[in-house]
Amino acid sequence: MELLSPVVAAEGLDLEDVTITPAGKRRLVRVVVDRDGGISLDDVSEVSRSVSDELDGTDLLGGSPYVLEVTSPGVDRPLTQPRHWRRARGRLVKAELRDGAVAEGRIVLVDDDGVEIEGAGRFGYGDLLKGRVQVEFRRLDDEDETDVEDIEDADHIDDEDDEIDDEDDLGADHAIARRDEG
Repeated sequence: MELLSPVVAAEGLDLEDVTITPAGKRRLVRVVVDRDGGISLDDVSEVSRSVSDELDGTDLLGGSPYVLEVTSPGVDRPLTQPRHWRRARGRLVKAELRDGAVAEGRIVLVDDDGVEIEGAGRFGYGDLLKGRVQVEFRRLDDEDETDVEDIEDADHIDDEDDEIDDEDDLGADHAIARRDEG
């Protein structure tokens, strides 16, 4: 990581992790980068070129072939550094605390001293072991629900083109047949 940190920093990114694993006759070099606001494909492309140039110019891998993979951290990345917590502001998290307790809620404030989690309290970075962003799926009861009766009654609304609607209501089977014929 020490070799690549300045290379990644020169691109305006944070180096989160580097792993080197055997992959057949080659090695897989996985470099994880991030920054506030996330990273784009252009960012990944630029840092990939820079990291590749740096690796090619050293004997770090002993001259053996390698595959370079540059990626951003996934949603399951543990929140361990203040910058991780800052980037997750507004997200739902589950945090393991040093005293063995677990705090769960939405991150509402992140500053130099720690994190405030809605409904759980304020915690200094020294009190936090690690956190994880919780994946949120939109709940049905949060969506704007349309009354089913309104949909069923919509066909009975008196509008000017009712006659045309009734004549053109051929159904899906007919529409497909019509498309095939034409």
